[in-house]
Amino acid sequence: MLQKVWVSSPGSWALQESNSHHQGKKRCWKCRFVRTIIQHPCRRHAPKRSRKERMLRKIQICLCFCFVSGILYEISLLSSCVFSYLPMAQQYLTPEQVLNLGKSIIFLETTERLEPPPLVSCSVESAARIYQDRPIILFMRGLNNETALDMNTSYAAFSLLSSMKNVFLFPLQMETVFQETPLLQWYNQVVPEQEKNWVHVSSDASRLALIWKYGGIYMDTDVISIRPIPQRSFLAAQKSRFSSNGIFGFPARHKFIWDCMENFVLKYNGNIWGNQGPFLMTRMLKTLCNLTDFQGTEDHSCQNISFLNPQRFYPIPYPAWSRYYQVWDKSPNFNHSYALHLWNFMNRNRKVVVAGSNTLAENLYKTYCPSTYEDLIQNAKHRDLPDPEEVE
Repeated sequence: MLQKVWVSSPGSWALQESNSHHQGKKRCWKCRFVRTIIQHPCRRHAPKRSRKERMLRKIQICLCFCFVSGILYEISLLSSCVFSYLPMAQQYLTPEQVLNLGKSIIFLETTERLEPPPLVSCSVESAARIYQDRPIILFMRGLNNETALDMNTSYAAFSLLSSMKNVFLFPLQMETVFQETPLLQWYNQVVPEQEKNWVHVSSDASRLALIWKYGGIYMDTDVISIRPIPQRSFLAAQKSRFSSNGIFGFPARHKFIWDCMENFVLKYNGNIWGNQGPFLMTRMLKTLCNLTDFQGTEDHSCQNISFLNPQRFYPIPYPAWSRYYQVWDKSPNFNHSYALHLWNFMNRNRKVVVAGSNTLAENLYKTYCPSTYEDLIQNAKHRDLPDPEEVE
């Protein structure tokens, strides 16, 4: 689809010896090794084979061993447990192969920037740590097949994320993403330069298409993961009777997501912020379910879709978003949460995590994205160093 990504070769494996006996007599050590491959166990007192026969047997064993190793190697390339970057000469996976696993955690960057800010880096890193057996994919609009970026790039956050074994950075090519969905016709007709909220609208559309095609979980790039989400088909309540679209998960080809894409096109109005986002999810959920107020920390369920309590992702509601950047007398434990949405859209003053500030956000960085936090500290030290020319 887009760009090739390097992955590691499979780990070592070994055949286990059988403990079985034949007519009260133990197998010879060769038989125990070969039994799972060749069903002709030798006996202790079997006639001695000629040198030629022994050589043929060894060749046969080697061929069988290579055959089984090859099969295991191919399987491991599609395993969600094997993710790391190797030199170009090594075997690689395409984006489709990674996405077709159906278990991806998907992030989107629909601006042209190539240097993920600390909050984006923290979101991706925290997901990579919480979901170590799943691929974490960051699609970037500014990335393309000609972009020469690798782990030695001057973009610190890009290099940091690329070094994580289950993180994949792919170009976001919307026309390809929207193929075979109701969104393709809309995309071919819309004029991005005339759209007031294009960055947000294009992100709303892309997340729907990717989850419908491949399944998995979508997360905004200001969501810090703190524990795994157990549900497979879910929406996240921002408050009672109102759904967000900042985090949701469904298996591939789910009808609810298809219906959302159709409604996206039918009710499209790019001038109203959120009309294709949380308002879309809410109005579509209301066609299926009789939404009621949440009581305590229980979740709701309707038509096999879990509507998760606001405490799961929004324990700090958007009017109080700045509390993430304040010092707390006692930090909350967030025992009822799976992830935390930091409301970056509301952060118009661009509050950031400052090392040593002891804010709630800084403590979250230390706990759930320590590599990003360490990078943050190093960058702060470099900024504090005097310019050599000024010293002279």
